[in-house]
Amino acid sequence: MPPEKFHWKHLFDEVVTSGLCTGCSGCVIACPHDVLGYTDEFGKYQPFHLEEEGGLGGCGHGDRGCTSCTRACPRFRSWEPEIDQYLFGRVREPQEVSGIFKDIVLARASDDAIHAMGQDGGLVSALLIYALEHDMIDASLVSYLEGDGSGWKAHPGVAWNRDDVLRSAGSRYTYSANPMAYPQAIEGGAERIALVGMSCQSSMVPTLKVRKAGKVARRFTLNIGLLCSKTFDDAIFDELFEAKYGLSRAMIKKVNIKGVFQIWTHDGGYHEVPLKECHQWTREGCMQCPDFAAEHADISTGGIGKFNDWTLTIVRTDIGRELLARAVTDGWVVTRPGDDDPEAIALMHKLSIKSRKRWPTTALDLTPAAGLKA
Repeated sequence: MPPEKFHWKHLFDEVVTSGLCTGCSGCVIACPHDVLGYTDEFGKYQPFHLEEEGGLGGCGHGDRGCTSCTRACPRFRSWEPEIDQYLFGRVREPQEVSGIFKDIVLARASDDAIHAMGQDGGLVSALLIYALEHDMIDASLVSYLEGDGSGWKAHPGVAWNRDDVLRSAGSRYTYSANPMAYPQAIEGGAERIALVGMSCQSSMVPTLKVRKAGKVARRFTLNIGLLCSKTFDDAIFDELFEAKYGLSRAMIKKVNIKGVFQIWTHDGGYHEVPLKECHQWTREGCMQCPDFAAEHADISTGGIGKFNDWTLTIVRTDIGRELLARAVTDGWVVTRPGDDDPEAIALMHKLSIKSRKRWPTTALDLTPAAGLKA
């Protein structure tokens, strides 16, 4: 970070109100004065200042030298080269359209129960349970569905054990600011915390670390990112799925996206909704996000490709490689070469290029890969 004291005023002007804010909530959990709140109502997933002093963009603590919020933001100023240099010791090359990585494999949980309850290969659930039960982490920030799980509104929460992880399993495609569960994890005594989140959230962890954001940065031990082209506003369930297709939230058992929005219902039914019908519910914070492949996670995962029961797995850091290797050696995870599904890798690269084109020319440019054609 430059020597100037950048704070909420700068973040509000350059990120929150410019459309660059993804709603990751990193600034909220990093604020040492608890003056930042977060809203996920009415299609807005954004931080806001709680105090009236100075108006929406003012912050007395920032005026007095506090810079925590800008240190936490993975979209503020030169975030991408900063993170690349911190994680990988270099900035990505133009041809590295999906970011820097060590390995690409297809992976799945070896345990049938974990595999059945997880999304695609159940890999993320297997890794979290393995890390919890082998004393690698104390807790993980995840998302849960409201109530008994029939509401389909996702909210942040903490997974402390196997049952919690399995209860959180599955994709939502609506947004949950999982870092917001950080205070709950701290209250429960967690010192080694994993984060499972969309690509924007996974960039938050190394941003905190490279910009030296104190205890919040140090407590994040594992960072699992989810491949993500966009998420949808929660209103899509009522305004499209139920209004047009008669599919209420309580009827829906599982969702996925494979070229179409796939919906399975509790009565055994299966339905497909064309993605073009879903676009108008695209969450505002996704419209300028350039990161499809969760390029700054320890491990990036996604259910793209021809194998519905395997997870495309991109290992990016030594931490990610060690975790996956241990889980494989101990029989928790099974892998096969990523080249078994070259179309999945090609699709990841294609969608990564497409996402990078969203980054506006008015913002600080990304690395040269931003100019490649899909």
